[in-house]
Amino acid sequence: MITCRLILPQQQAQEKNPERRTMSSAERIVEDRAPEGAVRPSRLRQLAAASVGNAVEWYDWYAYSFLAVYFAEQVFPKSAGNSLVPLLSSFAVFAVGFFMRPVGGLLMGAVADRRGRRTALTLTILLMGGGSLLVALTPTYATTGVLAPVVLVVARLVQGLSVGGEFAASTTFLVESAGPGRRGLFSSFQYVSTSIGQLLASGTAALLATLLTERQMGQWGWRVAFLIGALLSLLGLWIRRGAQETLPQALNSVRAGETLPQALNSVRAGETPIEQRAAERPGLFEALRRHPRQSLLICGITVGGTIAYYTWTTYLPTYAQVNAGFDKGESLTVGTLSLIFFALLQPLGGMLSDRIGRKPLLLGFSLGFAVLAVPLLHLVTDAFFSLLLVQCAGMVLLTGYTAIAAAVNAEMFPARVRAAGIGFPYSLTVALFGGTAPYVGTWFKQAGHADLFPWYVAALCLVSFVVYLTLPETSRQKLEK
Repeated sequence: MITCRLILPQQQAQEKNPERRTMSSAERIVEDRAPEGAVRPSRLRQLAAASVGNAVEWYDWYAYSFLAVYFAEQVFPKSAGNSLVPLLSSFAVFAVGFFMRPVGGLLMGAVADRRGRRTALTLTILLMGGGSLLVALTPTYATTGVLAPVVLVVARLVQGLSVGGEFAASTTFLVESAGPGRRGLFSSFQYVSTSIGQLLASGTAALLATLLTERQMGQWGWRVAFLIGALLSLLGLWIRRGAQETLPQALNSVRAGETLPQALNSVRAGETPIEQRAAERPGLFEALRRHPRQSLLICGITVGGTIAYYTWTTYLPTYAQVNAGFDKGESLTVGTLSLIFFALLQPLGGMLSDRIGRKPLLLGFSLGFAVLAVPLLHLVTDAFFSLLLVQCAGMVLLTGYTAIAAAVNAEMFPARVRAAGIGFPYSLTVALFGGTAPYVGTWFKQAGHADLFPWYVAALCLVSFVVYLTLPETSRQKLEK
């Protein structure tokens, strides 16, 4: 009796003054998220953690495309009749890595929805670092024969699994960390960090190409870039360990339409325990089963963006080399300069979308490429400023998609299935149309129809334009919990 009389006044005081009540760990996390509050320093820390880790992840991924021209003949046998065979083979492996991305988007997206975004982000960067190390240690065809391309394929499959899950987890993490009216801005850092990763990869490749002879680059110089990537992955892992989870286990257990305080009140009232609700996690294919329309829309949103993105930021230097005789070292320098320009544009595009909406930017991007892709690619010559002008012009248009892709995708799904809902259809579309862009472009050249590739890019952007016309404007809507 004495104990009860001592505790009861404390309980009454807590009920009268809830702000003085000690919060549980789950409540503290949700309070820290404070989606209706002002932008707090913690959000800036979240942004930094996501961006640095993402930059490292994409450095490892893109180093392959920038250095393919150097290691292709080391890993693949050269055909007696065609010098493009090793390059085609290396780009085919680049595409193979992309076909693991849907698997990564599905599996790592499910991990992010069931176990939290931070857990998924930790797994993806570990996989990417391991894949990069394996590429660096790939033997040559001259020493091991067919084992050399097999090792390279395995490494790219591991990296494909990683990067597919990376977009799903980091997209949801960034958008959920944003404050009101800032989702477009935070979304833009998905491609700011991706561009920084590409910039590091391109800059590293350009620096190595400047310091080493072409013979040295072909023999061992390309391996240095992948070893650097493996080391950078450890740095990214350390930074991500300090990030704060945006989807706590307690939040996963909340019933549809029920807030966390309501769920806690239900537990106090003797209803379903939170531990039991936590076990009711989303199934692997729940997003596809319950949200088929949104899944198809993700494909339509992505198809034009991914072909334009990989053509302009990844394949264009090689396109200039193969079709216009552009110098290898200078093409890497142009790529580096244009990526700096591209990264600076992204926050401006994100902030603009928070003011005027997502649709105007998406429509401007897709229509612009549908009309201008062919004339822009036909302007590419062996002159330095020709390639720089074409690449920068395309990146201005491309910003209308890249700056807000994360926000547009995340705004389509509830938090319960957001990562997996984005990850699978997005990665599948990228695998089919983005990852194959270098291979398709090189194949058109080999077949004697190089002029068809720009039309291919324009047609896919036109498909996305039609899809964008049907989309609702989501920039003013609350992010569904």
